[in-house]
Amino acid sequence: MATAPRPRTSTRDPEEVARRLTSWLAVRLPGAEAVNVSVPESNGMSSETLLFDIEHPEPPVRACALRLAADPSAYTIFPEYDMPRQYRTMRLAAERTGLPVPRVLWLEEDPGPLGAPFFVMERVEGRVPPDVMPYTYEGNWLHSATDAERARLQDATVGLIARLHDGVPASEAEFLAAPGQGSALRRHVEAQRAYYAWVVDGLPPSPLIESAFDRLAELWPADEGEPVLNWGDARIGNIIYDGFEPAAVLDWEMAALAPREVDLGWTVYLHRFFQDLTENFGQAGLPGFLRRADIERRYAQLTGHTPRDMDFHTLYAALRHAIVMLRVAYRQVYFKEVAVPDDPDTLILHHASLRAMVQGSYGS
Repeated sequence: MATAPRPRTSTRDPEEVARRLTSWLAVRLPGAEAVNVSVPESNGMSSETLLFDIEHPEPPVRACALRLAADPSAYTIFPEYDMPRQYRTMRLAAERTGLPVPRVLWLEEDPGPLGAPFFVMERVEGRVPPDVMPYTYEGNWLHSATDAERARLQDATVGLIARLHDGVPASEAEFLAAPGQGSALRRHVEAQRAYYAWVVDGLPPSPLIESAFDRLAELWPADEGEPVLNWGDARIGNIIYDGFEPAAVLDWEMAALAPREVDLGWTVYLHRFFQDLTENFGQAGLPGFLRRADIERRYAQLTGHTPRDMDFHTLYAALRHAIVMLRVAYRQVYFKEVAVPDDPDTLILHHASLRAMVQGSYGS
């Protein structure tokens, strides 16, 4: 799938973090101890997750998960990590929609205890479609499921996105609006331009990403639509499932105020990203799963809103993902895991599909 080794995710010492966590917890809940502290194998390269249990006569919950802002010394994926923003978003989504958002327990804004701000939430048991190797590959629970089971999971997933979009008044999500002037979509795209500029600062730029921004301008929607609370990283790999029903909606660090289609485009493209990789590897993948037309149809049934300008929004999702992939690659360069090639576009794992989308030759 990739020629480079899997990038490191942290420079922190897990044992030191566990010791400091126990000290912090004893202040928040006298007599408590953090035990069975572990780092999940699926830990990403952005905010970090720690799992632990609370040992106490009367704990608020027994099993916990902690989301810790990225280690500043580890060449972070994003310029900043606003943990209070994530904490507030999760509470708002849970209170307004009834979605299975993990119950948040404590927010710590002081970087002193663990070296960066963090929050603690209740840990939810279940199973998550894997990213490595992707769920589109053979040998995992979702790939082995029946078509009917996957359809059930797909409908339930689109349903929770619909509930989020319909359930939170936009006025209560204004704190998620990108800075600047103009519409929510304009500001969202400009924030991505700023992110790209940060990624390539002092490094080779990506002609492909810049051409994708140009293509976006050509496809700009005539009617952008009203903004809603977007989950931001709306994909099945960020959901814990109980059987084939969502049990917990995770990873809110990319939440935003934007048109509905921003989330839907991300859901569509992130599956296509894995499906394309799988087909390139010689496997069939799951071509009948999470198809764009099916997602659009189900979403329209649930909300009364027919998704529009999805060519624009699918391209935008691929572009946003490309910027993240480029940052991940430059992070590998920083840690001397890979070298910068003559063509920096090849650092983007899905450069071929993004180029096809820019050229208008990528299937829907």
